[in-house]
Amino acid sequence: MIRIHFTAADFARIRFAPRPAPLQELNAALMRMVRPDDALLFGRWRQGLLRTLPAAVEPLGDLVPGGRPPMFIDVFDDSLTEGLDTVRATRPEMVRTEIERVYAGHPAPRWIRDLHRGDADAWQVVRRAQHAAFETVLGPVWSLVQDLHHTEFTRHALTMAEHGLGTTLAELVPGSRLHDGVWEFAGAIDADIELRGRGLLLLPTFHWSAHPLVSNLPERPVTVTYPAGPGLPLTLAGPGGTEDALAAVIGRTRLDILHLLAAGHTTGGLARRLRVGNATISAHTAALRGAGLITTTRTGRSVRHERTALGALLVGRHT
Repeated sequence: MIRIHFTAADFARIRFAPRPAPLQELNAALMRMVRPDDALLFGRWRQGLLRTLPAAVEPLGDLVPGGRPPMFIDVFDDSLTEGLDTVRATRPEMVRTEIERVYAGHPAPRWIRDLHRGDADAWQVVRRAQHAAFETVLGPVWSLVQDLHHTEFTRHALTMAEHGLGTTLAELVPGSRLHDGVWEFAGAIDADIELRGRGLLLLPTFHWSAHPLVSNLPERPVTVTYPAGPGLPLTLAGPGGTEDALAAVIGRTRLDILHLLAAGHTTGGLARRLRVGNATISAHTAALRGAGLITTTRTGRSVRHERTALGALLVGRHT
């Protein structure tokens, strides 16, 4: 459980990131890439990236041994160049401490040892690796990330204005609660974080769907990177065409349901349109709902399904 403790000053310093952070979204995408789950939506995306990543990206594997990233790559600037410059400007003592932490007595590659002592050429290796990874992994879909971020920013700004901070935080991280100046939610570790006037930055990510990622660096606002959906849709191409490739990944019936849900439909309405039973539709809509591609609401005995923005992007139609 993560417990973030606010002072009165911190409540006035809560803000939503107005734009996505390229390097933090890259961190989330790379973490997603090495996770074995979500094969339905991410398997082909992962395989495609592994085939296309250039050799310049390989040092990032050394920088994040065993899935333990050094904190100095947690950077939240909203431009790639500024983010890369911020990484380079990390205080030498933090770089040394973090490298020693992530390697924890294990032998490090020579260039990592050079980075530990502040070698300029080693820093160029880091910059080239992060830049190449961003261009390969996020470059083709960055405009989608920006669109999704704008939608998320607007949605929660309205929630904050209409319903207040407690409701907003509960919607950001389902299962969380704000009580007596403490925001509690499930995390990878058990920790109490004192803001003490540093404030809080809330940043959505579209490549991560597990627990929120918390950055608690000295003299900086605490940043909570929270999942805003199950991730971006795949970029599919090939001789069979996008429609056939997508159907091969999620199934023809589910793809047909997504197309029909350009306008809302009930379970019975979908069943009639697709000439299958209600139980079949219910099974498919449950899977699509679990992937964040549709929403379902019940009014009396009627169940109505709507396509989410992510579902619209997956089938290539913006709503």
